Amino acid sequence: MTDPIALAKALIACPSVTPATGAVFDVLAAALVAQGFAVERFVTGEAPDGPVENLLATRGDGGEHFAFAGHLDVVPPGEGWNGDAFAPEVKGGLLYGRGAVDMKSSIAAFVAAADGVTDKRITLIVTGDEEGPAIYGTAAIIERMQARGLIPDLCLVGEPTSTARLGDTIKIGRRGSVNMWIHVAGTQGHVAYPHLADNPIPRLIRILSQIEAVELDRGTDWFQPSNIEITTVDVGNPTTNVIPADASTRLSIRFNDRQSGPALVEHIGAIVASEPGATLDARISGEAFLTPPGAFSARIANAIVAETGITPELSTTGGTSDARFMSKLCPTVEFGLCNATMHKVDEAVALADIDTLVRIYRRILTADA
Repeated sequence: MTDPIALAKALIACPSVTPATGAVFDVLAAALVAQGFAVERFVTGEAPDGPVENLLATRGDGGEHFAFAGHLDVVPPGEGWNGDAFAPEVKGGLLYGRGAVDMKSSIAAFVAAADGVTDKRITLIVTGDEEGPAIYGTAAIIERMQARGLIPDLCLVGEPTSTARLGDTIKIGRRGSVNMWIHVAGTQGHVAYPHLADNPIPRLIRILSQIEAVELDRGTDWFQPSNIEITTVDVGNPTTNVIPADASTRLSIRFNDRQSGPALVEHIGAIVASEPGATLDARISGEAFLTPPGAFSARIANAIVAETGITPELSTTGGTSDARFMSKLCPTVEFGLCNATMHKVDEAVALADIDTLVRIYRRILTADA
């Protein structure tokens, strides 16, 4: 049987800062081939957002088609680790290393859980581009799956959803995300001769005042209210006696399923267009999605209760994940390890949690469809 902790260590030992390719996929592919999976790997994209490696592994041809999605890329380790971030180390019952929580151990746990399960069709969808722009990752795998008619019945995404204890939270949806850049052009000049210049700052202030007054919604039964956040305002003026030539700002909007990315871009675009010389650029990272509580979330909750005694909360909080792509294919729910140390220095997971997660994943995988 696959040893989940040994596999997690082997994955952590491969540096895979996003976008990831190469050795970390070699390790995972070897573990899957040993179990009889047909493994396909392909690389897409170019710098700066690529190249990105993706892996699609399938086994079985009958029964329920169950998919598991995850990522092998990690964020940069940063400074201050008590050791090498890519040299996995066990201390005090914890496995330390970048990716231990987010989310190499979850992938290892699912691979171990799938070992010997032969009555279902199982697909693993693993990318090296979840922590980055996600342009060449899971979305590219899904295009390949759709072209082949490879559509799962269900998808479990192994993101670290638990908060205080393993099993306390599963994610049945996520908010959408859109970033916007607003630029207002003016004419530089001397502050003592304002009639010879065109100050863009007052126009930017008027735009931001209108945006601050927007109430998108008041939330839903499953989502908190959509929010617009101004994340920077820039003029780039190092002097006190110069009217600047331009001014800019950036917005980040996280939105629930009452909104859509294109509609939000149109809404903000109309405000920006009310001021001369103002332009808007936008990038939609993903739309909101919800897998309504039902058989799939109950199946996961029952497995968690059986192994931990904890009844999980159904949640839609947090940032975006690749579940936003998978939800377009089939009902998608996220469940994984405790997220307290993800993206932090000395990221670590409890060995006991990995073993428990294997048992939970196996119960989910082997439950009746």
